[in-house]
Amino acid sequence: MMRLTGLLAVAACAIALAGCNGGDDPDVIKVAVAGPQTGQYASLGTQMTAGAETAVADINAAGGVLGKKLKLEVGDDACDPKQAVAVANQMAGDNVALVAGHFCSGSSIPASNVYAESNLVMISPASTNPALTDQRAGPNVYRVCGRDDKQGEVAGAYLAKHFGGKNIAIIDDKTAYGRGLANEVKKALNAKGVEEVFRESITAGEKDYSALVSKLKLAGVDALFLGGYHTEAGLILRQMRDQDMDTVLMGGDALVTQEYWSITGPAGEGTLMTFSPDPRKNPAAQDVVKRLEAKGISPEGYVLYTYAAIQSWAEAAEKAGTTDAPAVVKALDDITVHSVIGDFRFDEKGDPNLPPYAVYRWADGSYEQIDENS
Repeated sequence: MMRLTGLLAVAACAIALAGCNGGDDPDVIKVAVAGPQTGQYASLGTQMTAGAETAVADINAAGGVLGKKLKLEVGDDACDPKQAVAVANQMAGDNVALVAGHFCSGSSIPASNVYAESNLVMISPASTNPALTDQRAGPNVYRVCGRDDKQGEVAGAYLAKHFGGKNIAIIDDKTAYGRGLANEVKKALNAKGVEEVFRESITAGEKDYSALVSKLKLAGVDALFLGGYHTEAGLILRQMRDQDMDTVLMGGDALVTQEYWSITGPAGEGTLMTFSPDPRKNPAAQDVVKRLEAKGISPEGYVLYTYAAIQSWAEAAEKAGTTDAPAVVKALDDITVHSVIGDFRFDEKGDPNLPPYAVYRWADGSYEQIDENS
């Protein structure tokens, strides 16, 4: 019986490596990327995985970190908070040195508590809700993207300037990201002396928004800001056009995926969104961008931000001379990171001092930054 129990334990270790450290290769450092690999936001997780795989391959080709090769693990949270916590526990049990994740703020915030307790470095490429760092679970929690209070200021100012004398509506999808961003846009818009005519919430994942669209039409809405993701934005836009509405749709950085245009088709022409300065045009990213495009991978959205998250950790680990989290955290707090999204430093909250958000417009199936001075 004891022999059978031992065999079962060995089998269990082979099947679930997490927690069975005896099989770890001392010459390999495990890092992870965690985001929505399945579900309606999977295209955003695909961006993250593309960036992570490319970063790991490039770092390994240059000699690895501290002379050791990186091995990438991929966690799927489907942008679900409970699943994100399960992924975080899995990564902690598997002794990964870094998690580049998560994408959705509603996943990153609860997962960050696990990483803080487990002393595991977390660097989110994409979670923009201020609470992630304002209510930081621990000193090992960072992000390389911007914040919704800053994003909301830019969107609100744009709406006030270009639609201040017209009817503006604001809706959100009830998620930590969507509602938080919509509230920041409302705050910025109202601070400019402009009041919205319509404020409501929707339920993410629905397919029929015709009732909402009818309300918007009745209110004569000229510009609609949606705090939410590309799937709902695309459906709402199409259904507005079906009701012969020419309302301009504006969203946040969650619209930076080609899948948005796949949903809208030509109806997406003129859609506005806020996003950080286009990392694809950063001189430091040109070599990576060319190699990605040569492989047929578009470096859109958060591909390069995920690459930068892993770059940040690797540079800090080299500086620290170890992958032990406390030493890496100290290095992250001290160094200037040289990355594909530019050079930056983390502040006392774990936020990067990168350039401010900009406004983009979708046209002909791609998005470009608006030059407000032209």
